[in-house]
Amino acid sequence: MSASPTNLRPNQLSLPSRRLAGVLLLALPTVVYGGTTLLSFLIGDPAFAENPLRRDLWRAGHAHAGVLLLLSLIVLRYVDEAHLSEPLKGFVRHTVPAAALLLPAAFFLSVLSPHATEPNGLIYLAFLGAVSLAAGLITLAVGLLRRQTADGPP
Repeated sequence: MSASPTNLRPNQLSLPSRRLAGVLLLALPTVVYGGTTLLSFLIGDPAFAENPLRRDLWRAGHAHAGVLLLLSLIVLRYVDEAHLSEPLKGFVRHTVPAAALLLPAAFFLSVLSPHATEPNGLIYLAFLGAVSLAAGLITLAVGLLRRQTADGPP
């Protein structure tokens, strides 16, 4: 017998949250691979190390990918406890992982050329990622605060 999303036991993820958590966990090794690739560029490609813009944006992309994927997993732990409608829970489940794709993509794709001296227009994906992240986190925060009020004193 499986629990419905509204009838979950404490600390139990809903099916949509569990599935997305599985996908996110499968994505984490790509961050590890990216880190080893970045390290190999720093060690074996002097031109990469000599372009501070490209080096710094790729480093930022790698860091944002890892941190935001982990934050996405943390969000899934709380979204099912939030006092939100199912569509809003779906919104939260997907906006934070979307930021984990958009922000690193902005950093990586805006300086693909080894000779880049400034980011190209794809850097604006970072703003879209930031809005996605903020919208998801604010929605989750409101839902969690509403849950506390809706449940009354513990």
